[in-house]
Amino acid sequence: MNQEPNRNQSAGHATEAVLFGVAPHGDQRTAAESLHELQLLATTADFVVAGCMVQHRRHPDPHSYLGAGKLAELAEVVKLARSGAVICDDSLTPNQARNIEEAVQVPVLDRSELILQIFALHARTPQAKLQVELAALQYELPRLRRKWTHLERQRGGIGVRGGAGEKQIDVDRTLLRNRIAAVGKELKRIEQHTERSVAARPELFTVALVGYTNAGKSSLMNRMTEAGVLAENKLFSTLDTRTRPWRLPGGRTILLTDTVGFIRKLPHELVASFHATLQEALAANLLLVLVDGSSPEALEQIKTVDEVLDELGAADLPRVTVCNKVDLVADRAQLAPLWQADQKAMAVSVLTGEGIDELLAAMQAHIAAAEQRVSILVPHAAGSLHAEIRAKATVLSEFYSERGCLMEIQVSPALLGRLLAEGARVAEPSDRPDGA
Repeated sequence: MNQEPNRNQSAGHATEAVLFGVAPHGDQRTAAESLHELQLLATTADFVVAGCMVQHRRHPDPHSYLGAGKLAELAEVVKLARSGAVICDDSLTPNQARNIEEAVQVPVLDRSELILQIFALHARTPQAKLQVELAALQYELPRLRRKWTHLERQRGGIGVRGGAGEKQIDVDRTLLRNRIAAVGKELKRIEQHTERSVAARPELFTVALVGYTNAGKSSLMNRMTEAGVLAENKLFSTLDTRTRPWRLPGGRTILLTDTVGFIRKLPHELVASFHATLQEALAANLLLVLVDGSSPEALEQIKTVDEVLDELGAADLPRVTVCNKVDLVADRAQLAPLWQADQKAMAVSVLTGEGIDELLAAMQAHIAAAEQRVSILVPHAAGSLHAEIRAKATVLSEFYSERGCLMEIQVSPALLGRLLAEGARVAEPSDRPDGA
């Protein structure tokens, strides 16, 4: 963009922004209701919302997004509010952004660029920073011409093809493509390392927390594992995948992974660049899909998560829908549409602990369905396997005899294979004591 919003126009003051969008005919929500999520995004990116404007029409105008009259009204609102920027609730084409900027005379951001700014603010690890950079470069590439419109009519001297603007665009395009290739190569290396790390632990059952941003994924991880991960009441407070051991009642350990949150109209560039981060979720045995049960947009949140999972190729993974924050729901009848969409959805409150025991029971049922139930004999000479079996499998019963320990366990195929290779064997009828 040829103008960058200055978020600190004066010391201690953030940039004020007017939000705008298009809603279909028949949508009776107010402008503030329609743009509620955009307001949260803008606030997260350190903007102060100076006003909201929604135009009801079937489709956005292909040239200026808003109709001519509404665009003039937006310009007037910007002038009266002395706003420093305008933010659109959709992705804009370069032509739409240029025409809006000419009309309002302040920087224009679209939803994709705003989300990219938020991700850039919250990127902490080298991997997250590379992922955000790649997405931003891919977003910027088709929009280069907007930066050099002031040069596009200038002409070079004899023998120079095109104007100064055209030549600068060519130079910038080459630089961007080279950087995209370099960042993409580094992220591919990280993704391959992640794949190897994930493949190296198939013996442990893995649960991945996915879902809408700010639905309470990090809070649930903290409650279950005492992981101490950042859990702020902000959109996208967590960008990096975190995996922690989770000790279930009974003693066995599984892995719990927290992933980046999803959101409506998530830029495709971000989904693609964060593929390595989400690799942990793709390799999980079970997904816990968290939504904010107190939100009037809960059904839309579930739809958004489904769309992103489908884009990632994870739509068929086993899942449990978890409606969090039910302590904020005064009338539980409001949750009826969620249960109509998914009869097995679970209502919980990470804050109060309501529904956590039922969630644990549902998870253990999924673990039981995914694993083998088998009786093995662990000879006394292989007694060192006992601790590992108790940590990584579910022990249903055990009996000590002269031959060793007869154990009925619920176990992953990978762990069972290794136990058999290290001295255990599948129990035979002669191994069972009378009455066992």
